[in-house]
Amino acid sequence: MQFRTRAAIGCLLPALALGVTACGGSDNKSSTSGGGGSSSASGSVDVYSSLPLQGASKDQTGAMVQGIKLAVDQAGGKAGNVTVKYIPLDDSTAQAGNWDPQQTAANARKVAQDKKAVAYLGEFNSGASAISIPILNQVGIAQISPANTYVGLTTNEPGSEKGEPQKYQPSGKKTYTRIVPRDTIQAQALITQTKTDGCTKVAIANDKETYGAGLGRLLEIKAKALGQTITSDTGIQKDAPNFRAYASKIKGEGADCFIFAGVTANGAVQIFKDVSAAIPSAKLYGPDGVCESGFTNPKKKGIPASIGAKFKCTVATLDLNSYPGGKKFIADFKAKYGNPHPDPYAIYGYEAMKLTLDTIKAAGSAGATRDGFLAQLFKTKDRHSVLGTYSIDANGDTTLTDYGLYKVGPDGDPTYESTIKASGS
Repeated sequence: MQFRTRAAIGCLLPALALGVTACGGSDNKSSTSGGGGSSSASGSVDVYSSLPLQGASKDQTGAMVQGIKLAVDQAGGKAGNVTVKYIPLDDSTAQAGNWDPQQTAANARKVAQDKKAVAYLGEFNSGASAISIPILNQVGIAQISPANTYVGLTTNEPGSEKGEPQKYQPSGKKTYTRIVPRDTIQAQALITQTKTDGCTKVAIANDKETYGAGLGRLLEIKAKALGQTITSDTGIQKDAPNFRAYASKIKGEGADCFIFAGVTANGAVQIFKDVSAAIPSAKLYGPDGVCESGFTNPKKKGIPASIGAKFKCTVATLDLNSYPGGKKFIADFKAKYGNPHPDPYAIYGYEAMKLTLDTIKAAGSAGATRDGFLAQLFKTKDRHSVLGTYSIDANGDTTLTDYGLYKVGPDGDPTYESTIKASGS
């Protein structure tokens, strides 16, 4: 999930990042193979999360925090002989109703200054990670995102911007990883679905933040490869009062389908209303940035039900029951919180912390140190997790590739429909 505009990020990074000049088998056995060591670390470490706990994404991120806490509780607050203290941070503000650059930087600085901190679970939004990665990178703190998808955080493949990902790595060392598939794969999944649904001309609007703009570029690339016609990819002014002129424009282009590449907070509800009014027969699509109840549920100021009936979205989460460890996770979550239907993102929070705990334990005597933890994290190979078996590659990316397709359910919330098998190549 998302960023800010290119110019804004270019100015924010040096100002916020502690002097960075970044502008220029079982979970234990195979989770982090190699370097396990025979002796165990002891003492205590701090593990933080940084997620937007206010605004449109709060249902998803609140579930993530619950998943993280569940993993810690199941482990008795320990990873081997190491005591693990979990500290949740909020990277949003009430005023923004979304993640905030200043708050994100403050969170990262707080963690960077904590000598006992070994891991940082975040961010939820890719733009926030663009700020926190270089701050944490300078001091060698490993970062595990349970939600970021923007390609430029880890690679320079199409969809990234000049200087990425190196500009996020002032130390010259990789410290950032993620457990969700990147947008190269999400773009393929979205375009694949428009082809499946019979779309002939697809209009794209992006919110001009790097998540949205980058995804828009990737959608164009994947459309060309798959023989799908894109009529236009337009950056919108996220705080515009309406998008009627834009809707009229894409109607004139003959668009029969519409994809919004962006997040709920950036004008998503209004643009879908205006596009639907201008082209009532249009099929409507969105990525993980809007695949949440704050966008889909009318009771939460989301889109009207009549528009929701025409809307589908993709997100890296699948039906929880379809995950190898899904049924047990649901049972454990219900036992702890009394909720038998957790938001699917809860399992990603859970796995992010499970990976953290298992990495500490597998690193042996180095498990309670930043360097030891980081080295072991990048050895993650053929990890048998609740999400399935995956590895962390040299870039910090997961080898998982499946995306879930969601529609709007009778309750107004996203409801899993099917799994899209998409390749990132």
